[in-house]
Amino acid sequence: MMNLTVHAPAPADIEVDLASLLGDCARMVPHWTAPDRIVSAPVSPSLIHGVTVPPSSARLLDAMADYGD
Repeated sequence: MMNLTVHAPAPADIEVDLASLLGDCARMVPHWTAPDRIVSAPVSPSLIHGVTVPPSSARLLDAMADYGD
């Protein structure tokens, strides 16, 4: 049997870690691209069909105060 000794890590210096994270993020910014804004038109309720809710889910939502009342 092996005798493994585990030592707790030294407390992290939050300011240094945050600064390091911010620096990493700043270096990655040129690699990230944002998609063009896509504006979708509202869908008419008459076009929405075929949605079914299992009875157990309906009962669950009915029992929740935010949804059932």
